[in-house]
Amino acid sequence: MYRDAMEFNFENTEAMTERMDMLRRGLEEKIGEYGSAIIGFSAGVDSSVVAAAAHAALGARALAVTAVTETITGEDLELAGMITSRLGMAHERITYSELAIPNYADNPANRCYFCKDALYVRLLGMARERGYAAVLDGANADDDGDYRPGRTAAAEQGIRSPLLDLGITKAEVRSLAEYYGLPNHDKPSAPCLSSRVPYGTPITREILTRIDRAERALRDLGFRELRVRHHGELARIEIPRDDFQRALDLADTIDAALTGAGYRYISLDLRGFRSGSLNETLTQIQIPAL
Repeated sequence: MYRDAMEFNFENTEAMTERMDMLRRGLEEKIGEYGSAIIGFSAGVDSSVVAAAAHAALGARALAVTAVTETITGEDLELAGMITSRLGMAHERITYSELAIPNYADNPANRCYFCKDALYVRLLGMARERGYAAVLDGANADDDGDYRPGRTAAAEQGIRSPLLDLGITKAEVRSLAEYYGLPNHDKPSAPCLSSRVPYGTPITREILTRIDRAERALRDLGFRELRVRHHGELARIEIPRDDFQRALDLADTIDAALTGAGYRYISLDLRGFRSGSLNETLTQIQIPAL
């Protein structure tokens, strides 16, 4: 029985390797059709896979570009440099203020539209000036399942989404990242810091800094998948329920760290971690038409 189980696992591993090799070839062939491309590179696992595939397919004709704004963490900037250096890929940064983008700081429900629109305008401008044929993003097949106004901006601007076009899911993206040897293959998803602020609450640099300090403190304590939702003086911590007991054991340490970051009240959300939880309050009436 033990030998049969080993054979079964081997066959599954072999099948998985074949599947990943097929997805990798398909992705690189898809990107290779563009001839040259700029990749909007946040250092998240999705854009990292697109960058790795683009470098494999296009070599020097692929450029990773990272936006340096108030909503990206220093950790992600460092990771972006490390990944592109490891790949041997050309990488540039563009710096601008997201808070200066019209409508963005007011934090409407379609805030991400204005953010992505501003980013894509800049990336497309670089592409035109330097002769790149396409601008790519890291949207995957699972991104159609949530409210994502940034996808509207991508469609309007003609941004290419090879993972989405090929139907590659988030789980497959992570497997591809491991297949490419990327160090962030198991890095939890981390949308921009503004996503921690309830819609309608104006976004300021001070709020973003407070959230960043609070989440960094929790990561330093060993929590990996987390969000600190900002509600004025109250920080609402979302972590997986499996981490609840550990959080309670570290309650005094967590309280000190987050009050040190600027919060007065610290709460643990009993529903646990869930991506996009602030979208739970949205209704069609609240979602602006573009």
